[in-house]
Amino acid sequence: MLTFVSMQLLKRIIGFYINGSIHVALAVYALVRMTFHFFHIAYDEPMALFAFFGTIVGYNFVKYDELARAKKVTWSNQLRAIVGLSVVSFLATAYYFFHLERNTQLVAVGFLALTMLYTLPVFPKIGNARNWAGVKIYIVAFCWAGITLFLPIINADLPLSHDVWLKFCQRFLLVIILILIFEIIDLKNDDLSLQTVPQKLGVRKTKILNLFLLIPFYGLEFLKSDFQLVQLWINLVLVLTIALFTIFASPKRSDYYTSFWVESIPVFWWILVVFFG
Repeated sequence: MLTFVSMQLLKRIIGFYINGSIHVALAVYALVRMTFHFFHIAYDEPMALFAFFGTIVGYNFVKYDELARAKKVTWSNQLRAIVGLSVVSFLATAYYFFHLERNTQLVAVGFLALTMLYTLPVFPKIGNARNWAGVKIYIVAFCWAGITLFLPIINADLPLSHDVWLKFCQRFLLVIILILIFEIIDLKNDDLSLQTVPQKLGVRKTKILNLFLLIPFYGLEFLKSDFQLVQLWINLVLVLTIALFTIFASPKRSDYYTSFWVESIPVFWWILVVFFG
């Protein structure tokens, strides 16, 4: 009986952790910390925590706003807890926002506008960007790459150098690759009007495309001005890990395959960089 209660409690905690977007926020935080590492930026708490809490607010807004407007929300205890988490995260985001540099604030507002465009039906006749066929994947990748790379660089008053743009392209590709795995898993639930890549190409060709995209993702490391051999080995481990997740992806897989394991990849990359970089 005690074991059963413990398992149920653990399941609820994990559900809150994932559904409350804490896990995805940790992935964003990991990428921000990697930017600090690669560009020799001292730990910037306002920047790192702005990204962390802002991700919780943004993702929860995206996930639950449409349900709320459609009045399809069932007010469970977990959802009430997520709303409470989102409110606290919003206050934390606002607090850290005012500790950022002015230029960083302006760029951050630009990414906020993209999030609003992604979520809200700004143009009633064509809906929100989330439902624009073939566009969603690029908006999400641009926001992830921009927030985790450009904001820390701008806040540290560093120039947008050649290496910064290379890292941006690498991050952009990484997010595209991870989203394609998500789209394979979500194939059974996605509306056909979304025209996701697996809907257009099929699962097998999407996997081939994903494996192909890992080549330029890895190859960009060779073009950096401060090219380091150890980073090639780290990235090789990362590429092989993502390749395995791609190969074994299937619409029959549990949602935890992506919502927990695939979203852990940026954290895994950060851990590799911290211990071996």
